[in-house]
Amino acid sequence: MWLHQWQPNKLCARLLIDVFLSRFQTSPGVSCGNFNHHLIVLNYLICTFDKLKSVSSEDIKITDAVFDGVEVRVFEPPAKGDESLKRSVVYIHGGGWALASASSLYNNLCRIMAESLNAVVVSVEYRLVPKVWFPEQYHDALRATRHFLQPDVLAEYSVDPSRIAISGDSAGGNLAAAVCQQVTSLNEDLPVRPKLQALIYPVLQAFDFNTPSYQQNMNMPVLPRYVMINYWIDYINGNYDLAHELLINNHTALNVGRALSFRARLNWTSLLPPSFKKNYKPVVQSTGTEAIVERLPALLDVRAMPLLADDATLARQPPTYMLICENDVLRDDGAMYAARLERAGVPVTLDHFHDCFHGCMIFTVWPTDFSAGVQTRNSYIKWLDENL
Repeated sequence: MWLHQWQPNKLCARLLIDVFLSRFQTSPGVSCGNFNHHLIVLNYLICTFDKLKSVSSEDIKITDAVFDGVEVRVFEPPAKGDESLKRSVVYIHGGGWALASASSLYNNLCRIMAESLNAVVVSVEYRLVPKVWFPEQYHDALRATRHFLQPDVLAEYSVDPSRIAISGDSAGGNLAAAVCQQVTSLNEDLPVRPKLQALIYPVLQAFDFNTPSYQQNMNMPVLPRYVMINYWIDYINGNYDLAHELLINNHTALNVGRALSFRARLNWTSLLPPSFKKNYKPVVQSTGTEAIVERLPALLDVRAMPLLADDATLARQPPTYMLICENDVLRDDGAMYAARLERAGVPVTLDHFHDCFHGCMIFTVWPTDFSAGVQTRNSYIKWLDENL
């Protein structure tokens, strides 16, 4: 049984969320301190209005655990009596590395995944901005995943070591991709590797904020371009006086030597189909500022920017599901990563939703329920069911 911990008037709750989100999305000039305040208040609203009490039932056993110092929430379907091993998904939630929680906004999604797939779902509760910054979120996700992939831990949860997926959405998709790159690397001695990765509208680069999708959707609700830039600045512990420099790609201009070796890895002119390039105005910054990258080396760190990984790293990735939305500044991040993975020989399923928006998959519960959320969630779970 799932019980809401709050009982306010539902219409008032929805109106309050709508008012706050509209205010949050129409404040392009917020300072660093103000943006952090917005994040704290928004996270409070998210975790209050969508907080579900977790109680085990006949359908799903839910427990909170600690994996190598990292909090996780584990969703286990009931045993069927035949002692058969179950498949599993390590899920890393989104929220700009600063919002949401495995125990609130993503509780419902992970429960449905566990029920629908008859799978053990491990939802990672990594620490958030502004308490910590990169690379701590990455380290949390990696430590929890490494711990779970140990044979004795998998045996404890009756998980088949050959049927494990790593997955995440938005910023969680960023962390999932980065973690997957690390656990499949040549210097890892893990006895178990993921069978699949499934990435939901992931954010994968801060190299170019003028891709076609960043231009076409720059003022799109939920995630306009300036908000995504602010999330990046917060994540890598930068200063907001750099926001405009990042917006015009001064950090990766043609004269920035440290960026040259990465440029071909996200050459969207060759990685994106012609249909993605409508209404695009080329932005080629010939003269920029190398000092930006010197101040913020994370801008070229593949642990923060998985799209910057080399071809050899990509070739070691497992079969991949990539869900992207047309009305999303991050559409091209996912599409470019899918194209590069395919060129590296990785089987890829690109699921492009033409009428959906960033973050839609979590909007399935009153007072933020949308058909787009159910549509994308069902497609994602269907792919996992058929391939995991």
